[in-house]
Amino acid sequence: MTLSQTAVLGALAGFTIFLGLPLGRLGNLGPRTRVALAMFSVGVLAFLFVDVLEHGLEILEDGVKGLAKGEEGPGEAVGLLLLMGLGFAAGSAGLATLERRMRPAGSTRPPVAGGSTEALGAAEAERFGVQVDAAHRRALQTGLTIAGAIGLHNFAEGLAIGVSASTGEIGLATVLIVGFALHNATEGFGIVGPLGNTRPSWRWLALAGLIGGGPTFLGSLVGYGVDSEPLQLAFYAVAAGAILYVIGEIWQGMRRVGHRELGLWLLALGFVTAVVTDLVVVYGGG
Repeated sequence: MTLSQTAVLGALAGFTIFLGLPLGRLGNLGPRTRVALAMFSVGVLAFLFVDVLEHGLEILEDGVKGLAKGEEGPGEAVGLLLLMGLGFAAGSAGLATLERRMRPAGSTRPPVAGGSTEALGAAEAERFGVQVDAAHRRALQTGLTIAGAIGLHNFAEGLAIGVSASTGEIGLATVLIVGFALHNATEGFGIVGPLGNTRPSWRWLALAGLIGGGPTFLGSLVGYGVDSEPLQLAFYAVAAGAILYVIGEIWQGMRRVGHRELGLWLLALGFVTAVVTDLVVVYGGG
């Protein structure tokens, strides 16, 4: 399989993330529907967290096994451990710090004491409008953060596609592409689910799709020419930390809305759906 063929198929695997994104344009969704979509996305993200952590631990464990057999020195295992720890911290604590600094200031001036009732009402309405706008901006920022975390995960998937294609394992590469394409289709729901009643623009959806799905294409190009386990571990670690941070943010927001039992059922459904799509890859030997 040539590099150009690998690039086209890698792009196809990443493009399917756009299938679930138009759902974010639906308006007039009630609280129960918003909770259902958000918690379904949490289920998908929970599987992605388990998936990337498992792959990262496999690379780390290989280094430890090499040390136990005397095939490698302690520096290899320690270096991989530090890489994983720093990557996880960058994806979780680092992302939280970045998000806090990007958050717009929501404070407004209080109305002048002794003012008229009309002036007070206008000031309260203005303050409410500012708070609503800030909430919408924060929801869109959260959606792009989710897309970024998914993109890191998909970059590592793209690496697997590229490595398989470059080594002549065309059958495995094909199965990976089909499996990842099916799996990525569910990730679009993970991006737009937590938006709530915020209706994104088509431009925002296109940007979110590129951030989340584009790395599959880029990873396939990198994997075709470079087979680096430390590189894969770094992306797995950062992705795991970022996904965990995003899950915490969505969970905290949904607790204030209510419908706890419904949310937990949809969380389980999202998790099982992601597992089923991943089993396509496993069935094909990926």
